[in-house]
Amino acid sequence: MPITSETREAIFLILESALKKVSPPMVSKIDTKKQAIELMGNKPVPYGYDKKIVPGMYFASVAQRKDSVVFYFFPAYYKTDEIKKMAPTLIKCLKGKTCFHFKKEEHVNQKELAALLKHGVKAWIEAGYMK
Repeated sequence: MPITSETREAIFLILESALKKVSPPMVSKIDTKKQAIELMGNKPVPYGYDKKIVPGMYFASVAQRKDSVVFYFFPAYYKTDEIKKMAPTLIKCLKGKTCFHFKKEEHVNQKELAALLKHGVKAWIEAGYMK
């Protein structure tokens, strides 16, 4: 059964609310037209093979898609095993390394999501991506 626009909006609002709780210290960009929100670190850092300075290291984002709401969580690249233990319910929606696809509100465990974001912020501070 396809996801309804009401369900998609409800999931988006839950995820958006969780991201807003870590912003600040994270810097957020909101694109209301595309119904997306993105967070990045608050410190300019070198990035890529040429070490070009970027305004902040990408952290996480949420976007609405036709069949789901996607949550990209970049710290998952660095702390994969810890994240699997920390968020067993959310892991069921993980596709690939960093992309969670949510199709039902009950798939979004807010407690696990808050712990995941808190752990990610800590990882970003340790990596030097935040002040």
